[in-house]
Amino acid sequence: MRRVAVLGSTGSIGTQALDVVRGHRDEYEVVALAAARNGDLLRAQAEEFGVPLSRARLCADTPEVLTELASVPEVDVVLNAVVGFAGLPATLAALEHGKRLALANKESLIAGGPVVAAARERGTGEIVPVDSEHSALYQCLRSGRPDEVQRLVLTASGGPFRGYGREQLASVTVADALRHPTWDMGAKITIDSSTLMNKGLEVIEAHELFGVPFDRIEVVVHPQSIVHSMVEFVDGATIAQLSMPDMRLPIGLALGAPSRLPEAFGAIDWTTVGQLTFETPDLEAFPCLRLAFDAGRAGGGAPAVLSGANEVAVAAFLDGRISWTAIASIVADALDAGIGNVREVADVLEADRVARERATEAIDRLGRAA
Repeated sequence: MRRVAVLGSTGSIGTQALDVVRGHRDEYEVVALAAARNGDLLRAQAEEFGVPLSRARLCADTPEVLTELASVPEVDVVLNAVVGFAGLPATLAALEHGKRLALANKESLIAGGPVVAAARERGTGEIVPVDSEHSALYQCLRSGRPDEVQRLVLTASGGPFRGYGREQLASVTVADALRHPTWDMGAKITIDSSTLMNKGLEVIEAHELFGVPFDRIEVVVHPQSIVHSMVEFVDGATIAQLSMPDMRLPIGLALGAPSRLPEAFGAIDWTTVGQLTFETPDLEAFPCLRLAFDAGRAGGGAPAVLSGANEVAVAAFLDGRISWTAIASIVADALDAGIGNVREVADVLEADRVARERATEAIDRLGRAA
């Protein structure tokens, strides 16, 4: 029996994780829950899974709750599905206390990469990724040794604006950007998918998870979202992980790896697939992907600045304060203003603070200019 803490339990990943557990009560027990603000659903989840209210906590205004729940001695697996940079404390606590970290919170690994790496070394915890792309890479990498890896290839659906030019993108609305063609995700991640920032963040995450240099990580647009990622080995063989889009598959694997659940989430009916196509991403129309590669290569505090500025810009877009195309320009301004190094948590917090301040100032300038 593995005992699980689900952090972000009322969001898209959290509710799907509980759906997985619901079908496997003899293998998993939920012992802690955390949600940002949806207290009604949190209480209903706690009642269904028998979690005491002392361990079913709201954490929007008390981030230390995440650290507390990720450190509970009885917890074996911490599913970190918290949205944004706020997930960093849980990531660090889980690793330092020897837990398995089922990681769906990419921002904490991206912004605090060096700090998270140090926590992995200090503790006995492990990371098993929940993102479909990184779960795919995790599975494909079973086929060879690290020194046999030639390159990682991450796939992107292209989002709702695949094929759009810059003129078309200048007038897209929030409603347009939230209509993802494949996945059912939260608002922030869906907007990131529309700008390809989500894919850029995943590139940095892949580098941190698997130690592959950025010049050996590529992105291809794959609108069918059936090939979730690929690994090319030095002998020319490419191993890919394919399934229909269903986040319960990578969630189930992250909870139980190396074992797989005996339940077919996302099984493919090959008679209906048709064709699988791949395209080169348009970095002129979607500059966020290029910005992420640049930030990853720069290292230090650059990924934290990228992540923090993007969170602020996306929130402003969702509030109707800026255009969709302004997201990339705001992030670029924050990066151009300079970056520092990251050695400890305080450095990550400072880089994030500075990034948010710069992004807020850039948004205010745009508002005044309008």
